[in-house]
Amino acid sequence: MTAKLSRSKSNHLQKFIPSLTKNFVPPLIGLAFILVIWQLVFGGPDANLPGPIKTIRDTWDPLIINPFFDYGGTNKGLALQIFASLGRVAIGFSLAAIVGIALGILIGINRWLNRAFDPIFQVLRTVPPLAWLPLALAALQQANPAAIFVIFITAIWPIIINTTVGVQQIPQDYTNVARVLKLSGPKFFFKILLPSAVPYIFTGLRIGIGLSWLAIVAAEMLTGGVGIGFFIWDAYNTGRTSEIILALIYVGIVGLVLDRLVAWVASWIVPEEKH
Repeated sequence: MTAKLSRSKSNHLQKFIPSLTKNFVPPLIGLAFILVIWQLVFGGPDANLPGPIKTIRDTWDPLIINPFFDYGGTNKGLALQIFASLGRVAIGFSLAAIVGIALGILIGINRWLNRAFDPIFQVLRTVPPLAWLPLALAALQQANPAAIFVIFITAIWPIIINTTVGVQQIPQDYTNVARVLKLSGPKFFFKILLPSAVPYIFTGLRIGIGLSWLAIVAAEMLTGGVGIGFFIWDAYNTGRTSEIILALIYVGIVGLVLDRLVAWVASWIVPEEKH
């Protein structure tokens, strides 16, 4: 029994080490290479930007060691700044997902609606997110709802378009079988339409969440208040370049986590053969 356990542990270890070497070592080497180049280029006393050593030194206390500090007003740690931005993204993206999926399904199953609205959507989706902000501020009169609207209007287009495509890509054989079996509307929706469109829907959701995170950072630079976008802009105006670099690293990490989160949910919902 002991020998079997020993062999089992040995086999797991033999599988784990190559996996660790394949998945983690190359990124660490790449990161080390970038840090070295960064330090060599900007490590001098006359450099316009701080190197990695100076960045860590300038932001260690309190931004790195205490990201949850709250000194009142907008003087908060990076974790609280990011949570404020994520709250706006959660509201705007959720509304975009609900409305976008519903509109995408409706337009996908109705050819006349598709011909009527697809050209309009194709035009509106090319409008830069920040171009909507003045209109949102004029209509809503408050910065926070305006920022949420920018998230909504940014994320909704890829969700609508991908959902529409997914509905239109339902195999004709599936539709024919549904007619032969005389499936009711709800059964057709849940048994055929939705499962066929789900991979496309999640493609739109992944694109939408990425665009949402990009848009909120830019919108907060103009609307102000607590949020990672305003933090970056305020740091620029006061010459705290190291804090800008640290905040950008946080923004990139959070963006990656959001994308992977949607992908993880998709892996549980989308059938394996449709990945």
